[in-house]
Amino acid sequence: MAMTLRLDDAEAELLRRAAEREGVSMQTFARRAVVEAATQRTRRRDELIAQIGADRRDLLDRLGQ
Repeated sequence: MAMTLRLDDAEAELLRRAAEREGVSMQTFARRAVVEAATQRTRRRDELIAQIGADRRDLLDRLGQ
């Protein structure tokens, strides 16, 4: 899917510098950043759900009865 990403000058410069440091195009860097951000959020959500489940095991067991 094609899309247009609108960045202000400061954001575009950050993207340009980051891509240059990594030796990739700005498009490649942006695509990788999207994947990384989405993966980290999913992982963090799963960790929090597991933590809540462990912390509230007794309550969850009572609710399941």
